[in-house]
Order: sequence, then structure tokens, then C-alpha cells
Amino acid sequence: MRLRALLDTDALGLRLLGGEDELDRAVRGVMTTDLKDPSRYLSGGELVLTGLAWRHGAADSESFVRILAGAGVAALAAGEAELGDVPDDLILACARHRLPLFAVNESVAFATITEHVVRQVSGERAGDLAAVVDRHRRMMTSGPTGGGPDVVLDLLGSDLDLRAWVLSPTGRPIAGSKVAGAALPADVCARLAAEHLAAARTGRRGPHRVTVGTATYSLFPIRASGRSSGASRDVRETVLSDWLLAVEADAGDWPEERLDLLQGVTQLIAVERDRRDAARTVRRRLAQEVLELVQTGAAPAEIAARLRVAAPVLLPGLGAAPHWQVVVARVEWEGGEIEGGPVAQSLLEEILVDPLSAGPEHSDRIAVAHTGDEAIALVPLPAVSAEHDGSEEGLLADSLLEAVRDPLSAGLDDDGRLTLGVSAAVHSAEGLRGALEEARHARRVAAARPGRVCAAGHQELASHVLLLPFVPDDVRRAFTARLLDPLRDYDRRHRAELIPTLEAFLDCDGSWTRCATRLHLHVNTLRYRVGRIEQLTSRDLSRLEDKLDFFLALRMS
Repeated sequence: MRLRALLDTDALGLRLLGGEDELDRAVRGVMTTDLKDPSRYLSGGELVLTGLAWRHGAADSESFVRILAGAGVAALAAGEAELGDVPDDLILACARHRLPLFAVNESVAFATITEHVVRQVSGERAGDLAAVVDRHRRMMTSGPTGGGPDVVLDLLGSDLDLRAWVLSPTGRPIAGSKVAGAALPADVCARLAAEHLAAARTGRRGPHRVTVGTATYSLFPIRASGRSSGASRDVRETVLSDWLLAVEADAGDWPEERLDLLQGVTQLIAVERDRRDAARTVRRRLAQEVLELVQTGAAPAEIAARLRVAAPVLLPGLGAAPHWQVVVARVEWEGGEIEGGPVAQSLLEEILVDPLSAGPEHSDRIAVAHTGDEAIALVPLPAVSAEHDGSEEGLLADSLLEAVRDPLSAGLDDDGRLTLGVSAAVHSAEGLRGALEEARHARRVAAARPGRVCAAGHQELASHVLLLPFVPDDVRRAFTARLLDPLRDYDRRHRAELIPTLEAFLDCDGSWTRCATRLHLHVNTLRYRVGRIEQLTSRDLSRLEDKLDFFLALRMS
């Protein structure tokens, strides 16, 4: 479709602010963003919708528009709901870069524009199927009362006789049409998810065809609505978070029109995916706030106050204060150039859905934060009765991965790894710091095992690790200060990285060669650093007792 056609659609209520000479540009998609730099999600030809939340001053407009123009987008549409009129600096920046600019009236939802553009782009070649696509889109974009993906899949079944299901990357059923009949068996869901992830890792374009028993399924990836298949982004950053649409049919002999139709349907379902992700924002923020309080040594009363705010959000209607469990996950890729934290966060949110489900209202109640390559989940558990001994309360590490090991192993392929640790349940804010350390120690136990996907629980920890969380804070501070403060001071003055060197040396069990390789150092340089550590602390890293002291100090710091 052409930009000019957008102005001819009264329902969209668009007002042209600049770029009249460019209205014959073709629109190939639509993206909604408030990122300051959305370039990684752009492939060219998009109509970009923005609420202007990225703009904090006039200078921001020039940078934002320059990025869009460089990515080859078709036009920019700015909402008036946040700031009222579109700022003059944005109008001028678009004029300088010859980027058409529309104003979106505050009475028009971005979903309405998205629905219209997707319908036009996907429906131009759909022929007689256009009416079906239109019905699907109207249902999908009508908000919560529209019924979500299930309604779209029902229409696929009733109008096109296609049995279809939406699955998570772990094979968890998210939606299915009534026409599809009985739900897919769990082993079939896991097999389809594994095949989809394996195919995605090869870079092959969908749909991927898989035969399970006597049935053939075509698998269509469902990507976040703001990210097109052409975006230049490492597949490992998204492969473990994308949903998939499984259709019981062989798409190999489908006409182009029907393939376009199904691609349009995946874009609609992606909108629902984005809605669910947006709903997790509050829970993620709560988890981040609690985690920062715990890690900075905040007073238990302050942490408890934050937990009281979190509890109604995570467990609506809960009468008593919950107990809590901490789950730590880490995703690591060979080469280390990809930050694993966001991937681990998405996976942990997915993995923890089923074990926690007590009905639809509780199917998504955990809060997950991430930092670096690590994701940390704060899991509320209904408080057990006084006579319960607590021996069976909470999540078990092995059960968390039992149903998802095969799909995740396929997605991680031969260059990724997921390790997970689970703490015991704690009954108050005072126990959260210990629970966090316990979960991290359990994850390290899992990391020592072979396999792409491994987990360990608090029951598997060695006795000295179990004791660490319960050492009084003043004792911990004195112990760690005596051993580590001289190294921290030296690092601060000389940028010598003695603390990271010590951690790596112990993690490599004192192996000079392995440690030097991990740190990308010459062995002589490593020996110099270790010698400096021993000189500053009057310890000998060849002695088991001193190694253990350093190990405990690092774990308690």
C-alpha cells in the first residue's frame, strides 16, 4: 500500500505534517516503538508509530529521525495523547531528512492503525481470502473482549478448515481453535517446539514442516510485532522467546496467497504476545526493586514493605502474607558476545508458568528481574499451615525442567547452555538474602553437570554452602573485608582486576592454563596477579585452606 492511501482513510484520523512529495512511498509493515534507537527492529518500509516517550528535549528529535531515515522507514506517525501537538523540532527534523510525518489524534488507537496497515499489506494479494483476514483482524484488535488468539484460530478452522494451535518455545499450549478438537498431546507439543527451535537456529525461513505419526504440521514463527524477519539481530537473542503457530497441514504446496494469509495471522497473534509482555512490566519492576534492596543490604523492614506491595500484584486475593522462593537462571553462549540476561528472563517467565498455575488467574504470577547473564525470579507461594512441616512446599528443580528439556536443548543447539538453581522457601524478608545466595549456589552446582539444560535445588548443596546464608551480617562483613578489601583497594587504584582474577582462578580449580585461557591472559601475567593477591592478603593460593577462605569470602560479599 502507499502512504497516500492512509490519508484517504477517515477512520485513521491522520493529519499530514510534512513530506507531501513522498506520499507515493510503499508501506510494507508497521512498528510501534518508544525506544530512542529502534534500528535493530527495522528492516525498511515500515510505518513507525510512536507516543514520543523517548523525547526528553529538542535534540532527541534529530537523533531519532536520523535513525529512522537511515533504516529506510516509509514514514513516522506521532501520537498527540502524551504531549498534545507534535513538537516543532520533530517536524523540522523530519523535513530535513525527507521523512513523511503524520499526527495521530489522541482519539485513535495505534492498534487501529496497525490493524488497517497489516490488513492492507497482507490482503493485497489474498484475493477471496481478504474477507476472512478482515474478520480475523477485527476480532484480534478489538481489545480484551475480542477473545485473543483463540478467536483467530477458531476462524481459521471454521472458514479455512485449518486446525491450528499457538505454542510457546517450550511447547506450552497458549491457544487453540475449538475446531481443532482435543488439545495436542504434551509430547507432540514438545516435539513441535523442539523442531521449530532447531529449524530456527539454522536460519531457515518458515514455515517449517514436521511429520509426527501420521500428521504433518507446518510451523510458522510468531515474532514480536516490532521485529521483522529481516532485522539484523542474532537469532540466539530471540529464538528462545518466540511463539509459534502450528497448523495441521502441509504448507509445501500452498499458493502464495494462503501463505501470506497465515503470515498475517502470525502478526496479529504477535500483537497479543506484546500485550502479555507489557502486562509483565509491573511484575518485572517489582522484582528489580526487591532484588536491589536485597543485594544492597537494605533493612528487612524496608524489604518487607516492598514485598507487601508485591504480594497483591503477584497473588491477587491472597489473604495472608505469602512465603517466597527464589529461582536463578543463567543462559550462556559460547563466545560470550550475547548478553544472556534478557533471554534467561524470558525463559524463566515461561518455565515458571505451568508449575504455578492454579487456574487462569494465576497462570502468570511470578516476577523476574535480570542483570548481566543472570535472571532472578521472585516466586510467591501460599503460606502453609502451622502444622505443615514445610518439607514439600515450593518448587522442585527437576520438575521445572522435566517437560521443557528437549525443546530448550534444541534451541540452545551446541553453543548455548541454561543452568537453573532453586532456593528453599523462606517465610519473611529476613530470609530473602539467604534464599538468593542459596539459589545462586544451587545454580553453580547445576553448572558443574554435563548437558545443555541443568537444574539443582537447595537440597543438593554442600553443608558449608547451606550455612553461608545464615552467617550473621557483621561476621560476614568482617570476614570478607579482611580478605577482599586490600584487593578492592588495589583494583581501584591500579585497575588491576585482582578480584575477577581471583574468582576465575578459583572457578578453574587453580588451573593456570584454563584460567589464563578464560581471562585471555598469558600464564606469566596470571602468575603475577596471583602473586600480588597473595602478597596483599598474606595468603597462599596453593593451600586448600586459603582457597576455601577466599571462596567463602567471595560468596558472602
